[in-house]
Amino acid sequence: MMKPSQHFTLNSGSALRAPLFALTLIWALTVVALPSAQAQTFSVLHTFSGGGDGYTPYAGVTIDQGGNLYGTTSEYGTDAGGTVYQMKRLHGGWILETLASLYNYEGGFLPYGRPVFGPGGALYVTTFYGGNGFCGEFGCGTVSSLRPPQTFCRSVSCPWTVTTSYSFSGPDGNGPELVDPVFDSAGNMYGSTYEGGANYSGNVFELTRTNGQWTGTSIHDFSGPDGYLPYSSVTLDAQGNVYGTTWMGGTDNGGVVYRLTNSGSGWTYTMLYGFQGSVNGTGPVGGVVFDQAGNLYGATATGGSGGGGTVYELSPSGGGWNFSLLYSFTASGYNPGPLDSLTLDAAGNLYGTTYRGGAFGYGTVFKLTHNNGSWSYTDLHDFTSGADGANPIGAVTLDASGNLYGTASQGAGGSCSDGCGVVWELTP
Repeated sequence: MMKPSQHFTLNSGSALRAPLFALTLIWALTVVALPSAQAQTFSVLHTFSGGGDGYTPYAGVTIDQGGNLYGTTSEYGTDAGGTVYQMKRLHGGWILETLASLYNYEGGFLPYGRPVFGPGGALYVTTFYGGNGFCGEFGCGTVSSLRPPQTFCRSVSCPWTVTTSYSFSGPDGNGPELVDPVFDSAGNMYGSTYEGGANYSGNVFELTRTNGQWTGTSIHDFSGPDGYLPYSSVTLDAQGNVYGTTWMGGTDNGGVVYRLTNSGSGWTYTMLYGFQGSVNGTGPVGGVVFDQAGNLYGATATGGSGGGGTVYELSPSGGGWNFSLLYSFTASGYNPGPLDSLTLDAAGNLYGTTYRGGAFGYGTVFKLTHNNGSWSYTDLHDFTSGADGANPIGAVTLDASGNLYGTASQGAGGSCSDGCGVVWELTP
């Protein structure tokens, strides 16, 4: 299956394929680095086999109120369409059930983002390909919804019903990448697509629902100077403004952080920050998250003093935004740093993953602790490409007890040449 030339693809033992940015400037770390000594227990909850459970989980997981986990894999069996799965605790362990196998061209396939619960209790997921749009051989992508069986299921496996909620057509979107659907208080859905919109450079979409039907609108079409190729989910503030990133574009083509403000008659675009080179990082693949004070946090996939990407903060000030570099990772290869949004806990600490780096070069789980205005780094786990997996892409999910959950896209066992990936847990 051919993918767009700049679309991230995983090859044997390789990093995510993307153009290299020039790494010519040096900057000092702004955080105190701590040794990887924090007591954590790492457990593999599931090793993907490459069969009916799928393989290559790009996304992290979603957790419901009962502590069940939901996620996606980007590949599945001979049809290579991906899966949506659920994991439940059973007798002190975990059991995985495949809720849906996505290999129908019209219905959508290749989900790269997390499934998210939305209006009516349905589980919503974006797919990179599929649908009835005419963007190319495989369609423009979809938003699909999943619901459990209407009647009691006595079978061991009880597939959920998959419905194509919305099919992109190109001008309204084409190819949502690492995009989790985001809903506002009225139930409207927001996200970005990789190369949709009027300029084929990516866009931000809004889906509104009337009488059970979704209608799509592009609320911003990127053109290059304002950003180019958004990979991430978006974030909403309390006023319904939309925030996000683009991987490339801006004044120096290093990517941007943007805001879209709804004035009632339309949406107004504002660039909050344009990455200017390797000093502060380049290529923000993941989106941004808010703290309670209204500060934004995100990460870049490359750049920084160690070449492995950065973690940054944007703070509102006098009508503008101040940029602060919080941490620079040390790693090499294509996009070795964080490739998804960061996760913020109640105390204001940040968690995430890196695709490469760490003691073995196969990625890490990390924490940045905020204390008296400074930040300290803790390496929570270094992936070995053994039974623990390798090359995590998705974000970290926290439960109410402070346990961390996530996935590794490769490594461990299964029928895949580089390992089929795992779902993992880190307990304090």
